[in-house]
Amino acid sequence: MGEGMTSDGAIMPFITSANIACGYHAGDEATMQKTIVLAKQHHVCIGAHPGFNDKANFGRTEMQLAGEGVYELVFTQVALLRTMCKENNISLHHVKPHGALYNMAAKNAVMANAIARAIKDIDSRLIVYGLSGSLLISEAEKVGLKTASEVFADRTYQNDGSLTPRNQTNALITDKQQCVDQVLQMINFHVVTSIYSVNVPIKADTICLHGDGAHAAEFARSIHQQLRQNNIEIKSL
Repeated sequence: MGEGMTSDGAIMPFITSANIACGYHAGDEATMQKTIVLAKQHHVCIGAHPGFNDKANFGRTEMQLAGEGVYELVFTQVALLRTMCKENNISLHHVKPHGALYNMAAKNAVMANAIARAIKDIDSRLIVYGLSGSLLISEAEKVGLKTASEVFADRTYQNDGSLTPRNQTNALITDKQQCVDQVLQMINFHVVTSIYSVNVPIKADTICLHGDGAHAAEFARSIHQQLRQNNIEIKSL
């Protein structure tokens, strides 16, 4: 959230955690402030959403940075949002890397470790949100951080548990029923069906929904309703 979309206000009542862009891949201090206030109004936990410094590509293009470059990239963004949260008398709750940084760290131990170290050096109580089964989760746990294994409501999966690349036509889920069915499958059965019809084991601590998706507000409302109807408690970690 805080990425310049008009749907943030419509989504916020249906979520428990918000990943707020920190000005590098999208947004600026004004949007960060606005989104912090909006999240606070709805009692939504705030997470930093650091990405590559690449607004032209919305942080979704891979960039090659050394470990310390990744450390500085994440430290700067998370520290800024944490300071702004303090100024608004609310605590920063978690960190979830964005876009290409997130996907690269899922498979690159050096990047994952740099991200984890940066987060720990800011506040060892922060929770790291990472792709279920990824190196970001395991590296964060190695340095002593709490983690939340994340699954995706609006993205399809590969057989190895990674997300289908966005340059493929079937990467995004645009059908509401398919979205809801995938969420319920991941929570109730701890698997997700890949685009090749393989059931992939996953751990679902938190569900991600992209705020820039065309159906984001509709999906958020539907997921919230279906979880409640299935007696699944919705709460922050």
